[in-house]
Amino acid sequence: MLPRAMFFTKGVGKHPEYLQSYELALRDAKIEKCNLVMVSSIVPPNCKIIKRDVGMKFIKPGQITYCVMSKNSTNETNRLISASVGMAIPKETEVYGYLSEHYSFGENAKKAGDYAEDLAATMLATTLGLDFDPGKAWDERKNEYKLSGRLVKSFNITQSARGGTKGFWTTVLAAAVFIENHID
Repeated sequence: MLPRAMFFTKGVGKHPEYLQSYELALRDAKIEKCNLVMVSSIVPPNCKIIKRDVGMKFIKPGQITYCVMSKNSTNETNRLISASVGMAIPKETEVYGYLSEHYSFGENAKKAGDYAEDLAATMLATTLGLDFDPGKAWDERKNEYKLSGRLVKSFNITQSARGGTKGFWTTVLAAAVFIENHID
């Protein structure tokens, strides 16, 4: 299987039971009907990034669905949790990219998302044998990294939430979902 497309999604769920809070987060992300298989972090060359609503048209209930997912849970009242998937892909579409998962306690969505993006860019750079310092390589105006002269687009999807009251479980998740049969 070589995915031809991918989409990003996120969700949050709260419930007295841990497993049900995870199920509700999956429902919020619209991927609860999938049999999810977590994979590692490579974005295949020429893999299109599509909107979630478009990607959902290619997924059937019960389908084995590959994804890179980050999730986090707490049952501590008001505890801030985050889950993020960061992506770094070279502008040359024939080169593979990287996804990273990051979950944290006490970080807001922006901080967790920025960290996940930096992590994906760092992993991509080191895999390609390039020196990389995310603080120096980031071009704020262009919203991209420069890796030894190569331009890299980055993105993150992040969900954060505070723990519920009365010992309720809160689960957050972020995912990059791969689609094999996307038609152009």
